[in-house]
Amino acid sequence: MARGDLSNEEWRIIEPLLPTERGRKSRPSHDNRRFFNGMLHVLRVGCPWRDMHERYGK
Repeated sequence: MARGDLSNEEWRIIEPLLPTERGRKSRPSHDNRRFFNGMLHVLRVGCPWRDMHERYGK
């Protein structure tokens, strides 16, 4: 967990509000928590999406 990522307590509150991680047939789903942390990182830092840190995925 990187600095600024959601804590376990925060994630327990947000997780039920997001869609499941099952994904569609054509595109497998990945970890919602990692993607959500990536979105928060972009909002917090103000960087373009293409400059987002690799640990948050594509």
